[in-house]
Amino acid sequence: MIWAGMRWPRSWQNGSDETVTDPMREKFWELPMAQLTRAEWEALCDGCGRCCLHKIEDPDTGQVEHTNVACKLLDTGTAQCSDYRNRKAFVPDCLRLTMKIVADVPWLPDSCAYRLRHEGKPLYDWHYLISGDRDAVVHAGVSVAGRVVSETVSGPLEHHIVEWETP
Repeated sequence: MIWAGMRWPRSWQNGSDETVTDPMREKFWELPMAQLTRAEWEALCDGCGRCCLHKIEDPDTGQVEHTNVACKLLDTGTAQCSDYRNRKAFVPDCLRLTMKIVADVPWLPDSCAYRLRHEGKPLYDWHYLISGDRDAVVHAGVSVAGRVVSETVSGPLEHHIVEWETP
């Protein structure tokens, strides 16, 4: 099975054309996940882009191998989805990560804010909600920006298996 990951909202990046109407509470990321609003849930994403990379799952063992091959909608230079709002129209198997399924998505990176908060752990210091800097994820070496290729030019996924470093 090949996983195409969920995308993160352009609304949390500069230059967005989307509007967020839900107010977000101070330090909402420390609250239990069940108490988060949709806007707060979406804002947890650090924008690393790792969930937007293809994965290969061994059908016999269930082991997941990570690749450096990005979904066709991921801007490989910025690790942003080029059409977050309409992504399902272009990538039907794009996963919409929700509180209900976060525990059932084994390939989320160890650094993923959704995974960390589900496990009751705090966000890393480089997360933009803590650091106040959207580029901190890049400086920490967590973002895939500039380190991946698009599925439109990659060739066989098996040639692109990688092991991403954990911060």
